Amino acid sequence: MPLINVKLIEGVFSAEQKAEIVRRLTDAMVAVEGENMRPLTLVIVEDVASGSWGVGGRPLTTEDVKAVAAGQAPG
Repeated sequence: MPLINVKLIEGVFSAEQKAEIVRRLTDAMVAVEGENMRPLTLVIVEDVASGSWGVGGRPLTTEDVKAVAAGQAPG
């Protein structure tokens, strides 16, 4: 039974976007392992507190991720 664990910085993705992540990741696994595995494919989406995720030696915040998504350099 596959388990997909996705960690996201809080406040970046809406509930609808998270549901889409769950659907698409499940579909991707089913494409590989077969439709019979759909009911056994688990996807966990976890929010990580803003600033509790580090990249390149510095904390990454919700605002940083939103800036990157908007095509700007993080603060």
